[in-house]
Amino acid sequence: MKLKLLLFEKRRTKPNMTESENAARRVFDVPAEAAGQRLDQFLAAQLEGVSRSRVQLLMEQGDVLVNGKHEKPSLKLRGGEQIVLTGEPHPEPLKAVAENIPLDVVYEDADMAVVNKPAGMMVHAGSGQTEDARSRGTLVNALLHRFRSLSSISGELRPGIVHRLDKNTSGLIVVAKNDRAHAALGEMFARRQIQKTYVALVHGAIERNKGTINASLGRDPVRRTRMTARPTENARAAVSHFEVLRRITSRFGKFTLVHVRIETGRTHQIRVHMASIGHPVVGDTLYGAAGQITDQAAAQSKSIRRGEEPEKLRLGRNFLHAASLEFAHPITRKLLRLEAQLPAELQRFLSRLEGGLNTPGSD
Repeated sequence: MKLKLLLFEKRRTKPNMTESENAARRVFDVPAEAAGQRLDQFLAAQLEGVSRSRVQLLMEQGDVLVNGKHEKPSLKLRGGEQIVLTGEPHPEPLKAVAENIPLDVVYEDADMAVVNKPAGMMVHAGSGQTEDARSRGTLVNALLHRFRSLSSISGELRPGIVHRLDKNTSGLIVVAKNDRAHAALGEMFARRQIQKTYVALVHGAIERNKGTINASLGRDPVRRTRMTARPTENARAAVSHFEVLRRITSRFGKFTLVHVRIETGRTHQIRVHMASIGHPVVGDTLYGAAGQITDQAAAQSKSIRRGEEPEKLRLGRNFLHAASLEFAHPITRKLLRLEAQLPAELQRFLSRLEGGLNTPGSD
């Protein structure tokens, strides 16, 4: 079907369009067998290497016409429609550019640096609907402005990056300034010689004071943005050790503040591991946490039945923070112990939560 449809691209052009506009213009006739498909699904299937989110962006930009009209991505096709694509389906290549963005540098020398990354900042350019969302405001951009020269082992898009933190996770991240330090740090991570400890607030009361989660992680075959602890073809070993810091019983429910030390560094590791034992990280809606936490006691009270709204807490990020690193310097072998306190927004959230305690003296 795809070959037949693409034949129309060469024939159907407007004489008053520029050469570049004609080059981007594509025309598809929807066959009868495509009846019932969503518009965005149909186009994504026809455009090799183009995601549904990219198709939806093109539609938002007005670059997709169905029988001459703008339609929603959810439009159900009937067969026989003509779809005209006037925008470029493939986005511009990602790039790293120096930007003057403030950095909290915890440690720095000639070979490496350790930075306290805020939540909301991507480590390097990645997916995003707009050019700014894809390439701007990243940690790499800030590093290029601050340090000028970084290691090249990870390529032009990720200079200096030895390991990563999720966008909505804050805390310590190691940066290599030269290839020698990068290679040594990479070997240390591979050999599990760098001790990484996180602080997380999770839903529910964890019964054990400490424990180990040893569950391989792989890409979720259905929801590709997620990882899963269920058996998958490409699952890789992952080990996390947790220790309870505080148990909180409040009018917003029960929660547990934990230290988590990870032996491996798999994508979303702590988030998936904690969710797999029934205790998702607060704020992590991708793995089952609520988007907001409601005052449960007030929700049952007479005042609420009279129409008053119960208090709600919303974090807007994951309550997960890379709090400490301990490792030997990759060149000098000097032992480094580095820490980053909980950021202000997590401290405020914890205070508000604990300000609503049901049980005095909860620990």
